[in-house]
Amino acid sequence: MTVSQDIANAIEVLKKGGVILYPTDTVWGIGCDATNSEAVARVYAIKQREDSKALICLVDSDARLQRYFRVVPNVAWELLDCVVKPTTVVLDDAVNLAPNLLAEDGSVGMRITQEPFSKELCYRFQKAIVSTSANISGEPTPQNFRDISEELLAKVDYVCMSRRQEHHAHTPSSVIKLGRDGEVSIIRK
Repeated sequence: MTVSQDIANAIEVLKKGGVILYPTDTVWGIGCDATNSEAVARVYAIKQREDSKALICLVDSDARLQRYFRVVPNVAWELLDCVVKPTTVVLDDAVNLAPNLLAEDGSVGMRITQEPFSKELCYRFQKAIVSTSANISGEPTPQNFRDISEELLAKVDYVCMSRRQEHHAHTPSSVIKLGRDGEVSIIRK
């Protein structure tokens, strides 16, 4: 199967409200349409995670990120321009996303992916895609595809074929919260 066909298959599932397992710029992710509340609820159920813990989303570009917040502060753009490691920014006043995706304060974490597969997936889907680690809540984050549990693989609607053969260390993104008042909090280095 070509990468292009793999992406097309994943998009077909996302459009129908399904849940996928896919490679990202960090670890393998469980994903769905970030604007679909029912799909987001399924991701929480698959992860056995409380829905009071917000999920991260991936987008392909600055322009797409901007669609999901009332205001993106200048400090966010400055930060994203200088980081080397994949970095998720948590911003206030999220809009145009499934309500059950947001934290209690109305914020959401979003990352602009630069990794070719996930970037093309986000670009072709033309919406934010949920990206949470491919594990049951509380279990170790899998480093590679081979580390993902059979239980989790059986619960999603589509498992991408691309990058399954990789066997090297992957780490989660840094997470930085940028508050309305200019406060900067490092949630995960």
